[in-house]
Amino acid sequence: MYATYVIWNKHMVKFLRNREELLGLALQSVLWVVLFGVGMRGLISEIEGRDYMSYILPGILALSVLGGAVGGGMVMLDERLRGILKEYLAAPIPRLSILLGSATSTATKALFQAVLMLVVGILMGARLALNPAGWLVSLILLGLFALGFSGIALAVAAVSRSIAGYHGMIFLFNLPLLFASNALYPLAVLPGWMQAIVLLNPTTYLIDAIRTLAFGTTATLPLTLSIAVVTLFAILGTWLALSMFQRTIRS
Repeated sequence: MYATYVIWNKHMVKFLRNREELLGLALQSVLWVVLFGVGMRGLISEIEGRDYMSYILPGILALSVLGGAVGGGMVMLDERLRGILKEYLAAPIPRLSILLGSATSTATKALFQAVLMLVVGILMGARLALNPAGWLVSLILLGLFALGFSGIALAVAAVSRSIAGYHGMIFLFNLPLLFASNALYPLAVLPGWMQAIVLLNPTTYLIDAIRTLAFGTTATLPLTLSIAVVTLFAILGTWLALSMFQRTIRS
């Protein structure tokens, strides 16, 4: 486990010293919340009894986690293409520690961006429910979701042969996970065939749970089911990353 911490710490130190990356994350938060959230709030005042900023913010948090995970996958791909991954493999450490170090650092970055977006959203008028326990559970769910999508990003990074190829493959997961969900609109307004697709998307369950726990809206889906789906997504994402990582090592 110490090797996992060393790799996690290496990535985090590099992240915190990279002013361009930090500035990029901050600007993404401001652009999404201020330009999109505030702009749409002028068109749609409220949904399901909540102001639109409070309604849309959980979806923006999910998007931030997706973006952070994509960036973390880029780090692993860069290390693999530059031969740094081979140096890890030559070290007397468990190979699983290499993957866990990358996955946890990626999830940490994604959570950092989500918290930053939450702060900006609150400053722009989003209203949290007075439920500290709900806030904590929401943060845990965001962490699990970040771990799951980090696994997908790392799995794609493990088999991609170029940065362009990585972005092309990750695009197939990124935008569909956001727009084929309840991030921007309630399930009730969608046609039946699209509802079926949205209910297959783990992002839907994350967003519904955060709206219920942190923003005090009425749950559209059973809360226990949402928590179970997000947890299962984290497990499956980690398993996928491990499978692809082992495949890369063997080849």
